[in-house]
Amino acid sequence: MVIVLTSEKNISEEANVINSLFANGLQVLHLRKPEFSKERYRELLDQIEKPFHNRIMLHYYHDLCKEYKLRGVHIQEKPRIDLGAKLEKYVQSYIEKGYCVSSSFHLPETIEACPVSFDYVLLSPVFSSISKQGYEGRGFDVTQSSKKIIGMGGINKETIRATCDLGYKGVGILGGVWNTVDPLTSFIEIQQAYEAVTKK
Repeated sequence: MVIVLTSEKNISEEANVINSLFANGLQVLHLRKPEFSKERYRELLDQIEKPFHNRIMLHYYHDLCKEYKLRGVHIQEKPRIDLGAKLEKYVQSYIEKGYCVSSSFHLPETIEACPVSFDYVLLSPVFSSISKQGYEGRGFDVTQSSKKIIGMGGINKETIRATCDLGYKGVGILGGVWNTVDPLTSFIEIQQAYEAVTKK
């Protein structure tokens, strides 16, 4: 599974790039724009072709999930902690409606200790981040975990094999796509590298 997270920054012709990523095989996009208002989220979603909406996970304004018939919602680490005892009920409210629910973690032990089950979780940083300066990789080995853990942090075509060798069931990419001259080409190369490593 190859997941792309949107850049926090404004990207020129972003909706067009996103549509191109989907057209070239992107399975899941995490829409993550912390500075965007709900209206700006709507504006971006309106520019993404409707057949691709069921591949989009929302990090903010989860109620837009129903309005746009999206894939599901992502609960970031702080909101997950803040929900406390209400977390399971919140997650179930989306799962019962057929949505996918994921969450972010920064330690494997926290994933294993979490009493709530997610469709998959993002764990970072596996390698030193491409998009965040000074965010050093931890090389977490998750081969013993039964959870569906997606590796993030420093993921590009060169680190795909090492990520899979550490037990990850997929990769999450941010800087490996958006911090490059040609995001579409970078995505295609990463996707091809992932398929080459994981094909049986």
